[in-house]
Amino acid sequence: MDARLNYFASPTAGKALKHFMSAGKALKDSPLPAPTQELVALRVSQINGCAVCIDMHTKEAAAAGETSVRLNLVAAWREATVFTEAERAALALAEEGTRVADAAGGVSDQVWAYAAKHYDEEQLTALVILVSFMNTANRLNIITQQPAGNYEPGQFH
Repeated sequence: MDARLNYFASPTAGKALKHFMSAGKALKDSPLPAPTQELVALRVSQINGCAVCIDMHTKEAAAAGETSVRLNLVAAWREATVFTEAERAALALAEEGTRVADAAGGVSDQVWAYAAKHYDEEQLTALVILVSFMNTANRLNIITQQPAGNYEPGQFH
């Protein structure tokens, strides 16, 4: 599969994505735990069907020491016993934040309260921005059919 657009060759994409990637770096440096960030990025990408982001975040998480068991169970996290309560809260928020068009109410008060029980305001801020960031990244990649499989950990950091 060939990508419809080459973001690296486009002056417009270069200007815009420079700022977009800066936002990604700010999120990486946030107080939201790095393993949680990768699990959330992976789950959002699974929901959206973004192969290139699934490839990237699976490999980044594995390189950071995440186990294959946990990575393989992200899609079925509700039935898995390998996630902490805090991670479950983050994954629930990520799902409802990604499926806003499917759920008339957006993120429910229950899911928000569950996340707020486990994360402080700065971590919640990073979590909300991360979910939004990943949804944007997924759409950029899906619309242009960016191919997956060749990502190397650290490639964009």
